[in-house]
Amino acid sequence: MSQPFAKLPRWVDYGLIPTLNLLVAFLVAGLVVLLVGENPLDAALLMFKGAFGSGEGIGYTLFYATNFIFAGLAVAVAFHCGLFNIGGEGQAYIGGLGVALICLWLDASMPWWITMIAALLGGAIFGALWALIPAWLLAKRGSHIVITTIMFNFIAASLMVYLIINFIKPIGVMAPESRGFAEGGQLPKLDWLMNLFGMEIRSAPLNISFLLALLACYLVWLLIWRTKIGYEIRTMGHSPRAAEYAGINPSRTIIITMLISGALAGMMALNPVMGAQYRLQLDFVAGAGFVGIAVALMGRSHPVGIIPAAILFGMLYQGGAEIAFDMPNISRDMIVIIQGLVILFAGAMEHMFRPAFQRFFMRFASRNAAGAATKAGE
Repeated sequence: MSQPFAKLPRWVDYGLIPTLNLLVAFLVAGLVVLLVGENPLDAALLMFKGAFGSGEGIGYTLFYATNFIFAGLAVAVAFHCGLFNIGGEGQAYIGGLGVALICLWLDASMPWWITMIAALLGGAIFGALWALIPAWLLAKRGSHIVITTIMFNFIAASLMVYLIINFIKPIGVMAPESRGFAEGGQLPKLDWLMNLFGMEIRSAPLNISFLLALLACYLVWLLIWRTKIGYEIRTMGHSPRAAEYAGINPSRTIIITMLISGALAGMMALNPVMGAQYRLQLDFVAGAGFVGIAVALMGRSHPVGIIPAAILFGMLYQGGAEIAFDMPNISRDMIVIIQGLVILFAGAMEHMFRPAFQRFFMRFASRNAAGAATKAGE
């Protein structure tokens, strides 16, 4: 699934087509805003101002983007192997259990950076193990990866309710959550980074996991395009038959890919659990696993594309909250509709303009070839 369609120039495939899809999404969203009696330009300006108009707004935008980067990377790695891992939500949820258990164990005795390393590994291991069962069912039994991963999202949600209420929640506390983490279980904020630009993040929970997300992008790029296992993953995505003919073990490649994908989804939990809430709560993933699908599609499954796509959806989340507050006619449900339109055009309908560009560049290439042949004949 790395290149499922005819090859186009990189500036068209990675720049022009996503931009056109995004413009169409916002044009349709503008019509929705008009229908409720508000000015689309004012709404767009308010959204942009709410997301990037202050240090606090930028902090919230990048905080949300951190979740989406990890989720997008998880989906993208699976895409490169021709797999549609729709279970990032559940894998991140179970990954949060791994993060929380490490924090509850080490927060009072270790500094935050040691706890962070252990929690990151805990989230990755728990997320990978949750992805292992669907991977094994696909590799060994031929089960459909979409069906199994979606089922495991619901199983993860039910399992977390059971574990938090019966084992993790402190005695005498009504709220379904763990105890708060001590200082050793809290990630430092990136206020120092924003201060370099003369801004303050104030109450925004932007923390060091944003830098870890950027590092994860670089490591995924190295993995997919600079390692042997990355070559095997991309070969499987291009053609499973060719991969098998080349001596690549399909079952092994599928399982390794899903383990990596699940680990990335599990690491996402570090941001909300250890970086913002400082405790394990129900529903902390808040749909980020599903948004990661659109982020991966919009970013063409490449880390360089995933980063701006994640920031875009972070803008929609933070700017949407500002619109819902300042424009009463545009409710929170309307913001969800706008987000859904972006997902629709940037994800499900992202190949809307591709056939026209393919025909154009095929004709252009044919004319160049014919001109070159004519010159050679002369």
